[in-house]
Amino acid sequence: MKIGLVGLGRMGSAIAQRLGECGHEVIAWDKNPKAVAAQGNHVRATENPRAVATAADIVLSIITEDKGVCRIFTGKDGFLPSDVAGKLFIEMSTLQPMTHRALAPQVVAKGARLIDSPVLGSIPTVREGKLFALVGGDRADVARARSVLDHLTRRIIHLGPNGAGCAMKLAINLGMAVQLQALAESLALGLSEGLTLDQMLEVMSDAVTATPWFKGKLPVLKGEPGDITLDIRTLRKDMMSAIATGACNGVAMPATSGALASLSAAVAGGWGDKDLAELPQFFRSHMLQEYE
Repeated sequence: MKIGLVGLGRMGSAIAQRLGECGHEVIAWDKNPKAVAAQGNHVRATENPRAVATAADIVLSIITEDKGVCRIFTGKDGFLPSDVAGKLFIEMSTLQPMTHRALAPQVVAKGARLIDSPVLGSIPTVREGKLFALVGGDRADVARARSVLDHLTRRIIHLGPNGAGCAMKLAINLGMAVQLQALAESLALGLSEGLTLDQMLEVMSDAVTATPWFKGKLPVLKGEPGDITLDIRTLRKDMMSAIATGACNGVAMPATSGALASLSAAVAGGWGDKDLAELPQFFRSHMLQEYE
């Protein structure tokens, strides 16, 4: 099967490699030519998203933000200006649900189909084919998408119509950001009272509130180097999307707004490309009142 892929960031690159190893021909494009060149024989490069859609049977896209997704679908070199009748588009980016729902009828008008399928997991999870796909769209389209998603996932859950997968992913990331802010404040409070970072992390890792994510991020929380699973800038974008979605639905989000303030300060302070687990360190270093 010829599979199109637009977006060769950390996750997209791992997806391209995984699909190639599973025997699929991957036709790819990224706005950064170096990202495509770095794939070597894993992908066949094209000049724009339109060429990807023309050459592939099923097209995946996974990029950072909503405006970029809209451009790759509706721009002059995007998917939809070409003949895409019969194609299936699997949008894996973390979007605002309303963005996805606005794209869906435009895709259908061209004789193609669209589902949203953001995923839970990181680079090692992709390589093992154990992502968790959060899917929205028509049931028949989801069934068709399994021919690709089964190579990447341990579980696929169909949550409802177009946009439902995006809503679930924002809800998950919202909870993670708020917990991260709470952790940053907890550690800062303990340190101000004379506790050590190692003491607190040891206790927290054995408390009822400990999560697999927390335990996996212990080295980073201690200041050791680690893989970037989600950078601070991207999590900030997701919280902006969550707040915008909540505003459309009348959902107040005071805790999310607080987490966004810290994330925004970190991005402004040059920490945007760091792993999200480094946010507590930024908070302690830059956002505390000092007393003489």
